[in-house]
Amino acid sequence: MNKKTCLVTGCAGFIGSHLTHRLLDLGHSVVGVDNLSSGYVHNMSGFLDHPDFKFHEVSVAEEGLLESLKEAYPALDVIFHLAAIVSVPYSIEVPELTMAVNFEATKRMLESSASLGLSTFVFAGSAAEYGNEGRLPVREEYATDEVVPLSPYGVAKYKSSSLIEKSGYGCSLRFFNIFGPRQDPTSQYSGVISRFVDFGLAGKNMVIFGDGTQSRDFLYVSDVVDSYLIAAGLDLEGRGPLTGIYNVGTGHGISVLQLAETVSKLTSAPSEIVFKPERAGDIKHSRADISKISAVGFSSSVSFEEGLKKTIEWAKSCK
Repeated sequence: MNKKTCLVTGCAGFIGSHLTHRLLDLGHSVVGVDNLSSGYVHNMSGFLDHPDFKFHEVSVAEEGLLESLKEAYPALDVIFHLAAIVSVPYSIEVPELTMAVNFEATKRMLESSASLGLSTFVFAGSAAEYGNEGRLPVREEYATDEVVPLSPYGVAKYKSSSLIEKSGYGCSLRFFNIFGPRQDPTSQYSGVISRFVDFGLAGKNMVIFGDGTQSRDFLYVSDVVDSYLIAAGLDLEGRGPLTGIYNVGTGHGISVLQLAETVSKLTSAPSEIVFKPERAGDIKHSRADISKISAVGFSSSVSFEEGLKKTIEWAKSCK
């Protein structure tokens, strides 16, 4: 495998830190960018002093960012663009900022990457691009200009993915619900699993917004990293970088109520499940059709319960 110099935006975040760690373990060099608005330095503790890692605390919305990084690191050839405003509720509060960071900055990054001749651009898309899609499993072509995502976050992600597809350069991975170690349960950006695990270990009640029948396609973070490597052509198969849009999930739906009950069982928690009204912008059901990404070698290797156990063990170690 050829060793690459990769840019990871959002390298201090939940997913970006796992991706960065894996790239370094595989022998690649990584330039990491994060403004630490939702990422944390402690997420990088396992690689911050690695000789092949260089960190820049800067926003991806900064003009000319990629040009300056390419000048500083001429070998830079692969971009993993994860940095974003990642909270759906927060995106509803700040729609203009969300569009500036999640779409306009992505557009500049994509155009700069192409003009600089970089070989690979991989974008972190989202299942939120599909809106409240009633057809399951959700196929990539279900997201169209006529489908309205339920939040500014989803709109910005959709516009970015569409731009990538139309350009014929780069790849967007539409991730469904990701979970695992380093997902901060105290943050407004956190997912439902990290919060439920935190509540379960503390013996607190688990709050479900809605009736609990809403379902999600939960994907463990190490499987997410696998998909990034496949998309960039850095997996063992070495097929070369992908172009276009790909769903990434397990293809299986888990209800939020089932999730709460499983976490309660695994943590031996005395927690009660409390139901509250649905939140604006939340999607009712979400399950990926993964036939397209499966055709290029991806399959999830960590089961839902195994991933929960790993997440719970990590959460216990942080107490």
